[in-house]
Amino acid sequence: MLGYYREPELTREVITEDGWLKTGDLARADATGRMFLVGRKKELIIRGGFNVHPEEVEAALNAHPGVSVAGVVGRPNGIDEDVIAFVEPRAGAGVTAAALAAHLAARLAGYKRPSRIVLVDALPATPTGKVLRARIRELAKAL
Repeated sequence: MLGYYREPELTREVITEDGWLKTGDLARADATGRMFLVGRKKELIIRGGFNVHPEEVEAALNAHPGVSVAGVVGRPNGIDEDVIAFVEPRAGAGVTAAALAAHLAARLAGYKRPSRIVLVDALPATPTGKVLRARIRELAKAL
């Protein structure tokens, strides 16, 4: 990629002087050298000096039998960010925020656990079911 069409400033932000493209993807390598994409830098939540990957918190929430789908975002709090989870419960599950918090306490370190778990009728999503994080971020700002 040579750059963004008629966007020299944006091009300077994402292409290094030696020609590498900074995608914003976060990756990890296993012992054999295989690379795994684990998230996006823009979605990373900084809490108490620690990195929280929204996907990890969502996976822990989605593992609860009463959860249909979850979306997790960071909300600025003046110092760093709070972890905010929005959860769409399964129909008839009767799940509560307290039950989900207890579920997460056994699965996640304290700094990764949401400051707030909000139960919603439906999460904003694309037609294919992908949760729209930008819309959830707006909901978190309104809390």
